[in-house]
Amino acid sequence: MTNPLPFSVSLELAARATGSAAFAAALKEADDVLVELCAAYAGGSLELLRVPERRDDIEAARAAAAKWRGNTTDVAVLGIGGSSLGGRALAELIPYGVTLTPRVTFFDNAEPFTFAAALKSFDLRTTRFIAISKSGGTAETLAQTLAAAGAIEAAGGGKYLKDHFIAVTEPKQSALKAFAESIGCPVLDHPMGVGGRYAVLTVVGILPALLLGLDAEALRAGAGDVVADMLSAESASEVPAFAGAALHHALDRDRALRETVLWSYSDKLKTFGPWWRQLWAESLGKEGQGSTPVAALGPVDQHSQLQLFLDGPGGALYTLVTTDTKGEGPEIPAARAQALGLSYLAGKHLGDLVAAEARATAEVLARRGRPVRQIHVPRLDERAIGALMMHFMIETIVMGRLMGVDPFDQPAVEEGKMLARQYLSQIPESRT
Repeated sequence: MTNPLPFSVSLELAARATGSAAFAAALKEADDVLVELCAAYAGGSLELLRVPERRDDIEAARAAAAKWRGNTTDVAVLGIGGSSLGGRALAELIPYGVTLTPRVTFFDNAEPFTFAAALKSFDLRTTRFIAISKSGGTAETLAQTLAAAGAIEAAGGGKYLKDHFIAVTEPKQSALKAFAESIGCPVLDHPMGVGGRYAVLTVVGILPALLLGLDAEALRAGAGDVVADMLSAESASEVPAFAGAALHHALDRDRALRETVLWSYSDKLKTFGPWWRQLWAESLGKEGQGSTPVAALGPVDQHSQLQLFLDGPGGALYTLVTTDTKGEGPEIPAARAQALGLSYLAGKHLGDLVAAEARATAEVLARRGRPVRQIHVPRLDERAIGALMMHFMIETIVMGRLMGVDPFDQPAVEEGKMLARQYLSQIPESRT
């Protein structure tokens, strides 16, 4: 049977460290979740699963972005967490050295010195801002948005504010919606039924993707491949996302799974790891349960974290994501390598080294009794990234169901937000 997905998954090395009985039991539980999610798709109760079919929001985003073509040097994306990480991950698809017009930069940390330097360096006449907040009340995003508007007004562009902003927020009243209405700028609707950390394939990620020149339809098509694969399956074992969640669940018997490591062997997945890390942590770290997500990048983390992974306390599942690198990249001159006693490098390509190291890392982890799942993506393009993102979102949802926690809320973080606002209110207002 031809694999309908733009990636393949192997659990062969994981099977060495996972009890077959525990895995079979977890897959049986996942069968019930498969029925549940297929019913949710059919009934439309889980909006995320229907996102790949939409095209109206792509056209709305394309129309909004088109107004900035030709008169924009920079686009600053203001958002945090799920409002930014997905778009940043998509931006990694742009090849190194390619200069885009406009230049798209993500400001998601609300760090004062960086943002102040950015506002100072921008030509504010030709700089635009995308403010993204699902709730419309995210303090960091609102602070950046108001500061940017203030900078434009101070530069004499106050009457043109509507031309400098696009807001992405839920279609209900909020501070961000009120700001957009006050200046008359476009507002794109954040889906009400899709949480921020699951929103990368909605307009939240699609708008920046379009400005980056990426193929939004291909992103959605890849996600649609994963949903279609789920809907056609007869059992959880046939769906990589369900099998992955079952593997985690089997390893977590007696809460023995302390960490789950996503180890990507491509710079195009450098920010994919942090995107996934938020998805997993915020969705599943609840009620005393959950495994700490660790994002690793190969080969660099072979010289950073591998010692701990091999010789530390264990209790982790490793997912290695590789792509076709053999024969790719600069060739190492054979004569010079031989003269230096580096015969193993002679005549090889840089991509050969990466492929060999990824294979060796997977095998040595397995030899140490560490469970290893391998995902191979032959070509990292928009369709593949869209598929990977939907794969991991579904896997996270399934894992939540198996754990008995709600993968869509984040109750613990609200206390910190309230306390921060209390402390902020105690700081005297600046009179400058």
